[in-house]
Amino acid sequence: MTISAALSPPICCRPPLCHDDAVPVKIIGLTGGIGMGKSTAAAAFRRAGIPVFDADAAVHKVQAKGGRAIRPIEAAFPGTVKNGAVDRNALRAAVIGKPEAIKTLEHILHPMVWEEEARFLAAARRAGKRAAVLDIPLFFETGRERKVHKIVVVSAPQPVQIHRVRKRGRMSDSDIRAIIARQMPDREKRRRADVVIRTGLSRYLTNRQMRRLILELLE
Repeated sequence: MTISAALSPPICCRPPLCHDDAVPVKIIGLTGGIGMGKSTAAAAFRRAGIPVFDADAAVHKVQAKGGRAIRPIEAAFPGTVKNGAVDRNALRAAVIGKPEAIKTLEHILHPMVWEEEARFLAAARRAGKRAAVLDIPLFFETGRERKVHKIVVVSAPQPVQIHRVRKRGRMSDSDIRAIIARQMPDREKRRRADVVIRTGLSRYLTNRQMRRLILELLE
């Protein structure tokens, strides 16, 4: 399990299209539960030349050998750092099903990931990009609506979701269900979304929906 970058402030209005004197960038929030197809959607954005910030990848970066999260994680969860990097299986075992432990971990990781996100958006503005995507798994759960102009949710039936995660071979069924239980129900995410991408039928149909969305975003 990775803990995504996220804030928990009160939800407020969407941001203005222009930030200071920088080039205006339309910020897209991409989210969905584990196994719902965020990677497929993110790949479609990248193929279209739209940069994507991957919150989970940012977490992996700070947990890797030499990463800034190594020392505070080892201090908070002794025995979870091995050979200079966070052992993700050991860390998962230390926090899963333990709300206070998860909160402690998030307090360590979030500020580091926010900095990575800020650098990503600044780079997109400097490059003159018309749009940029924030791929954040726990987007709604942590009040990220205020950071974006449009919210895209990927969705699939739960049996498909569980099957996809099970195929990865990295989690037990109990771990998968514990992660799903912690996330906002799919129906509520769909209710809050500006756009819902249905990923449960085929990759072809998913990509067709993504092409239509990207054309609308860039028109």
